[in-house]
Amino acid sequence: MEALRLAVIDHVGGLADLDAGIIRAIGQPERRFEEDQLRLLRAVRFAARFGFEIEPATMAAMRRLAAKVQGVSRERVRDELTRMLTEGHARRAFELLDETDLLVQVLPEISEMKGVAQPKQFHPEGDVWIHTRMLLEQLQPGCELTLAWGALLHDVGKPSTFREAPDRIRFDGHVQVGVAMAADICRRFRFSNDETRQILALVENHMRFADAQRMKASTLKRFFRLENFEQHLALHRMDCMAASGNLDHWNFVRERYEAMPEEAVRPAPLITGRELIAAGYTPGAQFKQMLNAVEDAQLEGAIATVDEAMAWVRSQFPMG
Repeated sequence: MEALRLAVIDHVGGLADLDAGIIRAIGQPERRFEEDQLRLLRAVRFAARFGFEIEPATMAAMRRLAAKVQGVSRERVRDELTRMLTEGHARRAFELLDETDLLVQVLPEISEMKGVAQPKQFHPEGDVWIHTRMLLEQLQPGCELTLAWGALLHDVGKPSTFREAPDRIRFDGHVQVGVAMAADICRRFRFSNDETRQILALVENHMRFADAQRMKASTLKRFFRLENFEQHLALHRMDCMAASGNLDHWNFVRERYEAMPEEAVRPAPLITGRELIAAGYTPGAQFKQMLNAVEDAQLEGAIATVDEAMAWVRSQFPMG
């Protein structure tokens, strides 16, 4: 039998573009993007992923048609953005989104970070947009989508809370504002409830590391109880490395988190409402407060047995 011979038939110069590292729409770029507007985002993703340049005519068409991406379903846009964030080239992808005018179309909240100055003593790297890009650069291929989106959105509240105070630039309430904005973005892109909850938790807690060394033992242990706490550690480290590079808070938290056994972080409850009722307390809203207070005392190491817990309750919540 004659050996099968294979040949590559290339009518559009694709092999030459591959060798040159160029992304080029076939034929008329406008027509290709009109056929499927998702190609606008895919051109960005492929260019970032493979380190290619977008051919000038193709780039010009992308800029002219950037608003057409609004016709793509939110789920498909979300999935393309997630791939950009988790394929290991997130910084370049988001720089290309900006260069092609697609960023303001799909994530105007991120585009608003450009030019928003930060206090130099904490952020020598520059504005919020620079800081966010430096953080995105640290995302590893295959990272969790919640960590990637948490990284992207962690400072989303800064532009709208920017204030020049007499002492320095401030962003009062940027965490709370950022959580609300991130929630809107998660709804817009139809993330699952579990994904949304973790993304918002990352945004909400990313500043708490600075307080860790002053936390009570009970507060620190409750901090460690955050779901997927390793993602919080990862985000804080990237946040530090994209700014001053000071890892003191991260090292303190990481060392204690890794050294603390699970039973110390989540000890079995010493008492429940059943013991409170047996002791003569009337069930009601106060039970939650009482049990939380008992758990705090347990986490602090002040009590360790049922008898100690009940004695503590009687001393702190006397009846009548």
